[in-house]
Amino acid sequence: MNEAKETAPVLRVARPTNDLAPLERFYVQGAGFRRLAAFSDHDGFSGTILGYPAAPWHLEFVLEKGQIAPRAQSPEHLLVLYLPDPVEWRHAVDRMTAHGYEPVPAHNPYWEVAGATFEDPDGYRLVFQNRAWDL
Repeated sequence: MNEAKETAPVLRVARPTNDLAPLERFYVQGAGFRRLAAFSDHDGFSGTILGYPAAPWHLEFVLEKGQIAPRAQSPEHLLVLYLPDPVEWRHAVDRMTAHGYEPVPAHNPYWEVAGATFEDPDGYRLVFQNRAWDL
């Protein structure tokens, strides 16, 4: 009997922006993501898709012609990457600072205990958490 292999869905988080270039610098040079794809003027939308090639998730930043995208409405607009290996975590934080991105105080003190928070050019935050994700 052939049983279908169950696979996890791939997650894409899409977000509007007013300027793709600074976001790509932040997430590629600073955070170490890769540019997975990009598109230009597709029915009025241009964008870049960033992530880690083997990860089942990626980020899409979209510029819509004629629209103004608002900045993050709250400091709790977060993406959190769990990096349990202290060497890997330190490398991630050092890469951000080497590219000119300094940590910002976390709004929620939980993220300060074992993490470093950075704010992207649109005001959204990326946390490198030095813990394992345990459900």
